[in-house]
Amino acid sequence: MLRAVDIAEELDKLVMLEGRSNETTPEEEDAAFATLAAYRDGGVFAGSFSGESPWERHRNGDELVHVLRGSTALTIMTETGPEVFALTEGMIIIVPQGHWHKFKSDEGVTVMTVTPQPTDHTTADDPCTVI
Repeated sequence: MLRAVDIAEELDKLVMLEGRSNETTPEEEDAAFATLAAYRDGGVFAGSFSGESPWERHRNGDELVHVLRGSTALTIMTETGPEVFALTEGMIIIVPQGHWHKFKSDEGVTVMTVTPQPTDHTTADDPCTVI
């Protein structure tokens, strides 16, 4: 079924997840993030949070990240080690397929992503040790 999505309207339904961490529960995540649309083998997602996400990666494709509001530091593990990108409102970045990455935002950020599935998560300090 075709449908247009009002991103602002969908974001208004969400709760800002304050202090995101490795201890954040799935219920807290669900209240802060929305699936805006199905897309290929994943979806278009949006959410608002402060704090730090666990490491994640997407084995089946690249992820597009668009910062709608606020700012975040996005750390992406590369072959030469971690690279940190300071992202602010209006910026986009592509996270390459299979690269571990995580977000950190002290003040809060609202992001929209186009994310392939499945998504792997880890709380390891060095995600590269995860097989």
